[in-house]
Amino acid sequence: MANRSTNTFKKKEREEAKRRKRLAKEAKKLERKDLKENKDPLLNDEDPDIAGIIPGPQPRTEESGV
Repeated sequence: MANRSTNTFKKKEREEAKRRKRLAKEAKKLERKDLKENKDPLLNDEDPDIAGIIPGPQPRTEESGV
């Protein structure tokens, strides 16, 4: 009978660890969601790396020698 209680105890420990892991995962998920909602949106939905770049042919410069 002692063997049975050991297995029950181990199962209870596994279930508790699984529950703690699930709760931690849910907490992280909520934290990421809050950070995403509170993040400042890009101004005018424009990528800062390409802000101000005009598509199409570029004007000639005097340095190009043409």
